[in-house]
Amino acid sequence: MSPFASRAATVAVLLGAAACADRSTPTEPGRPAVPPSAAAPGSPALSAQQARFERLARRLALGLGDQEFRAAVFGTLQASREREGKVHLQRYMSGEQGRARRRLAELAGEPESAIAVDLDQSPPIEIYLPVPAHRRGWHGGVGVLVATAERDHDVPVAFDQQGRRLLLDPERPPATPVIAIGRAETDFAEAATPSGAAIRDGEATGHLLADGGGGTITPPSTSAGLYMTYATYNSTFEGWLKGDPEFEVHILGQDGTSGAMKSYQCAGAQAGGPYTFDQNAKTWSGSVLLFSQAQIDAYKAEHPGQAMRVFVVEDDDGACQIKTDSTRVAQLFKDLQSAYGAWTAGRDSTLFGVNNWRKATTLLAFLKSFWSFITTQDDVVGNAVEDAVAGEYYPGANWVVKGEHTVTNGAIKLEMR
Repeated sequence: MSPFASRAATVAVLLGAAACADRSTPTEPGRPAVPPSAAAPGSPALSAQQARFERLARRLALGLGDQEFRAAVFGTLQASREREGKVHLQRYMSGEQGRARRRLAELAGEPESAIAVDLDQSPPIEIYLPVPAHRRGWHGGVGVLVATAERDHDVPVAFDQQGRRLLLDPERPPATPVIAIGRAETDFAEAATPSGAAIRDGEATGHLLADGGGGTITPPSTSAGLYMTYATYNSTFEGWLKGDPEFEVHILGQDGTSGAMKSYQCAGAQAGGPYTFDQNAKTWSGSVLLFSQAQIDAYKAEHPGQAMRVFVVEDDDGACQIKTDSTRVAQLFKDLQSAYGAWTAGRDSTLFGVNNWRKATTLLAFLKSFWSFITTQDDVVGNAVEDAVAGEYYPGANWVVKGEHTVTNGAIKLEMR
């Protein structure tokens, strides 16, 4: 090789090495860029919120490097009476005239105003340890990560006490304890359940009773109406960073005189009263009121001839509010109609003196929902179709839950009492 060619080859190697050194790795500490999966296409607001979550997560991780601050956070999480030990971050940071916020700013080396802006411009934020083993095993020591993800099943972005940025496996949690920071799924307006009994880690205190499916239920209701006594799904529809699933069952009916439907009643962990149940596993058994007989009668009087849908979602943003793309739901209803005709709803029916919840027809195929690009979507588990209509039968169930593309996502048992 000539001296010129040798020098040229050396320069090429050096330039290539420099280019590689300048290329950022996915786990580069403090990298401000959002992972591609963290923002939906054409959704700048989602990306902006993810950036705020990442800044807050990094600051909190840095703050947890201080023993006194870490002990205070640990004590607050331990004292929480919310499900899974959740804490409202804005409320915690503003308490005692903003004492925690000021201290966090000092430890993170940033102006307090910068933290206040990110908190004020964010929706309600919750922090907690979403993995039960982490909640049981972390006692306030060092070595805890703070992670965030704007949407369920996104790649979690985590920070350690040195502020280093890491990407975690979205399918399985690490052995290191993780504090999640993200959009609140909990309604922090009330400090306890409507019955006055607090729930923590799927265990109930007061007069709440443990059920057969990894959650809690209220004592059996004496009200007449439509009940669910069993539910089984093929997935929890919840990534590990989001903690326990929040299954909700909604009764959908006609919205006024329009061709749209709205939720008339929600049953779920934060629904209140006899409508409260908490399913933390794929299978649940117990007894929860979905729609009282008085509600059924009132609906039939206002909407004669109109049936109701039993609609299941896994809540990701705002308890007992369906937040999902109504266009996708309309397509789901359209697909169900193509497969099963109009027999995709139900109503109470008396036969030989026995009141049952039976198949009924509906052509209403639009759902009034509250989702937008600035919120996350609830996971649509599906619409309940009577097993005889679906042509599918499951032990212990009598209605099949059909999701998008008429895929079977589970089955439930409905009965009138």
